[in-house]
Amino acid sequence: QLAGRWFLVSVASRCSYLAEHSHRLEATAVMVTVLDGQSLAISTFRKLDGMCWEIKQRYLPAQGHGRFLLKGRGYGSKVDVVVGETDHSSYAILYYQKGRSISVKLYGRSSRVSDAVVDKFEQRVKAVGLNEDVTYYFPTYGFCDSADEFHILD
Repeated sequence: QLAGRWFLVSVASRCSYLAEHSHRLEATAVMVTVLDGQSLAISTFRKLDGMCWEIKQRYLPAQGHGRFLLKGRGYGSKVDVVVGETDHSSYAILYYQKGRSISVKLYGRSSRVSDAVVDKFEQRVKAVGLNEDVTYYFPTYGFCDSADEFHILD
């Protein structure tokens, strides 16, 4: 049900990189494909210095429905991903936890979501101890649909 195209609407995170580069946020689209009925292949499309890049990730099934594991490189670089709330047709709120830090992301089936969905997202953000100071909204235009073979990060 998560399969298909999503747009990154907002991120709440204490990530210092996000804070320092928030003025350079680019429209970000995500394509989700379900593999073997369980794991998810995630392709994130975004611009970097005016070029479209595709970043490929694999979310492995974890214990419990709507829970996934994203393995990074190196020790302690795993990220727990939990689908917090979704209606599959218009929005999804996902939690990303790495160690003791948590981020919340809001995805929409279109680049804009309803005020009611934004309110839900902001309530979820407050519930995990984050606030509007660390909430970033992404541009709603200028999306990439693809990247050439030289701009794919696996």
